[in-house]
Amino acid sequence: MPVSIPERQLYIGGQWVTPCKGGRLPVVNPATEETIASIPAATPEDVQAAVAAATACVESGVKERKSFLASLESMDNGKPLAEAEWDVDDVATCFEYYADLAEKLDARQYEPVDLGMDGFECALRREPLGVVGLITPWNYPLLMSTWKVAPALAAGNAAVLKPSEAASLTSIELAAIAHDVGLPAGAFNVVTGLGRDAGAPLSSHPGVAKIAFTGSTATGRHVYLAAAQNLRPAVMELGGKSALIVFEDADVEKAVEWAMFGVFWTNGQICSSTSRLLVHEAIAPAFYARLKARAESIKIGDPFAPGCRLGPLVNDLQYEKVKGYVRAGLEDGATLLTGGQRPAHLPRGYFLQPTVFTDVSTENRIWREEIFGPVLASRTFATEAEAIALANGSEFGLAAGIISADAARCRRVQEALQVGICWINCSQPCFCQAPWGGVKNSGFGRELGPFGFEGFLSVKQITTYTSPDKWDWYPDAPASRL
Repeated sequence: MPVSIPERQLYIGGQWVTPCKGGRLPVVNPATEETIASIPAATPEDVQAAVAAATACVESGVKERKSFLASLESMDNGKPLAEAEWDVDDVATCFEYYADLAEKLDARQYEPVDLGMDGFECALRREPLGVVGLITPWNYPLLMSTWKVAPALAAGNAAVLKPSEAASLTSIELAAIAHDVGLPAGAFNVVTGLGRDAGAPLSSHPGVAKIAFTGSTATGRHVYLAAAQNLRPAVMELGGKSALIVFEDADVEKAVEWAMFGVFWTNGQICSSTSRLLVHEAIAPAFYARLKARAESIKIGDPFAPGCRLGPLVNDLQYEKVKGYVRAGLEDGATLLTGGQRPAHLPRGYFLQPTVFTDVSTENRIWREEIFGPVLASRTFATEAEAIALANGSEFGLAAGIISADAARCRRVQEALQVGICWINCSQPCFCQAPWGGVKNSGFGRELGPFGFEGFLSVKQITTYTSPDKWDWYPDAPASRL
């Protein structure tokens, strides 16, 4: 059931503080279109205060609040409650994983380097960067925050988190948890608000040592350029238009299940969504018939309803954007296999039926552009080479999936795909122990795993001259006149 939402302020320097200009932004439940709360609207002055607080402090709770956090997230961005609960479990696992890496860090300090010569010794010391700026999206508000906050704090940094204004509630609650468990004041700060007023000044702040951003490719370009003005490193986890290739030897029932999960999970609002489906022509008729039947059986509605598998889109802007892509698919000549409408039983809320297009040309907008909604664009292929070319024919390169019983073929295709993440006989699994990130316009750098931890550390070289002999760089120097 929905929960009571506490009214929070900005969390800066270990205290809840009112934004300098006192502004707040409404929070709208996408399932009812009702305003259910508000979040504080930070401005550049608040970001300055947060960075200053973090600079002064560069040095369980999630599990206990699982039900509350999951309910809050469902109310904020519309994802089914069961999915939100799964996310909270992943949040707890991620914090535990990076806590373990933090404990092992001391043992890795002063790691020796083999120089291959006598007279010198060299060692490496890993040190925190300082204050880091973290900017997160609205589709996985708490989990994406954790992907950045957990390794940043574990590495000894202080963090300033700016969550998306479209879904900030659970990120603010993360600050409440940090406060309750006694995190040092200033180590973790949360500034909510609009991108131009809070995200932009954080990205360009000279006191920030690194920016980690997850969001759209368009916004990522602005964030990266802002960080570059200060020559600061950045990790950019951006958009995607991932392909799922289903070969003729695939088990149709299993492949349909993965195709659905790959595009309808998280209401289709996920950067790694396998929203481009490639089906071998030999099995296409049977595959599409089963996909249509299964898609039309998905339970769509109230995220808190038992068995719900598809909730509303996050807000009215996203809703109109996705509907615009449905119109574009029809205008460009694709075949609407199913969906594309508001469900008849849901007169309110930002709901859209699971939507599948077939016969999609590579020139169609729904094939080329990231939709970020429950819309699947599909076409057939005849050969392995054609499938690879179609999959790689995108400006994006975050992820891809392969469904086939032929292990040798899976390996060949995997090695040919231009992506940062490749799934074989599945779609969308993500583990905090493994790296996450893409290539091409899907960004650069890696989060999660040891890569996500090392990215928040600076490596110092320490070299010692150990020989008892004089260095004697200038052996023929004239004697002193003194």
